[in-house]
Amino acid sequence: MLKPLATFAATAVIASTAQAAVPIYGFVVKNTYPHDPKAFTQGLSFRDGHLYETTGRNGSSWLRRVELASGKVLQQMDLPADVFGEGSTPVGNEIVALTWTSQVGYVYDIKTFKLKRSFKYVGEGWGLASDAKQVYMSDGSSFIRILEPKTLKEVRRIQVTHQGKPIAQLNELEMVGGELFSNIWGTDLIVRIDPQDGSVKGVINLEGLLPPAQRGTLDQDAVLNGIAWDSKGKRLFVTGKLWPKLYEIELVPQKR
Repeated sequence: MLKPLATFAATAVIASTAQAAVPIYGFVVKNTYPHDPKAFTQGLSFRDGHLYETTGRNGSSWLRRVELASGKVLQQMDLPADVFGEGSTPVGNEIVALTWTSQVGYVYDIKTFKLKRSFKYVGEGWGLASDAKQVYMSDGSSFIRILEPKTLKEVRRIQVTHQGKPIAQLNELEMVGGELFSNIWGTDLIVRIDPQDGSVKGVINLEGLLPPAQRGTLDQDAVLNGIAWDSKGKRLFVTGKLWPKLYEIELVPQKR
């Protein structure tokens, strides 16, 4: 995204979590892995032992299959230079991917990366996640669109709220143990969302994971973005745009 950082209002809403009943989590780094510092990470997922990643920016948008331990790119499909890639998610034997402002998404074969079909939507595309029944799509607002997985037609929307107040700039998405995790663009925060009603069930504070000083040498948009869940190994991975590292973390409840 080339959006401004999270608004003061959104930051204030999250800060109020400290006085609310919603739990706050810190983290412990379990493992660190290489990550391509040229990858403007938009979508990240873990499937069958490998990471699948989509990136953004015109001329450097691609879909990749990556070896976790080494960061080696095992397979890559480049998007056209005029396309700004966005979030993605595995759905069955396919990878579904968005574009930022082109209002078109793509469906690829997960093994060959061959383009199978495209689909259209109105507005911007930001993040994607899926479970066995539905696909979830963010567009930079406080709303999550719920799509039918075969047709990718919108079925309904939920608004993400904390104490009744909307949380906007929802970005990369991931289903983790029945909850929808979302990066909040421009912050070091991830919100844990009830996918049924959009209520925030917890806030993850990843401040200090990659120090701002190190990010500043990369790019002003080198922000936290990218969540992947290994459902078999129960491992949570996070990274950022243009970050040189990908982290496996364990969440730790913070004392109030």
